[in-house]
Amino acid sequence: MKNVNQTFIATLSTHLFWDTNPSSIDCEKHLFYIVERVMSRGSLNDFKLLKDFYGKAKIKRTVKQLRYMDERVLHFCSIYFKTPIIEFRCYTQQQLNHTHWRY
Repeated sequence: MKNVNQTFIATLSTHLFWDTNPSSIDCEKHLFYIVERVMSRGSLNDFKLLKDFYGKAKIKRTVKQLRYMDERVLHFCSIYFKTPIIEFRCYTQQQLNHTHWRY
């Protein structure tokens, strides 16, 4: 299983895991970490590789549980996975934490 993990991580963009040793990443144990990095900082090719490796359903379940996503990524995921925005944990968390108005 380690070889599959290392092969998958090696195919992703190198800048995604600049702060960790890529060989120490376990694809199942660090699922949330990998999905968050690819969704927030990855390219379209990285997203396609992620989808091929994990499958659309697993990514959808994971993304819905993330605590934070950029607004653009959140809206992309809502449209791509055909899921109402209110079902995403990061959206409900954001609604609980009131901030100043954006102009």
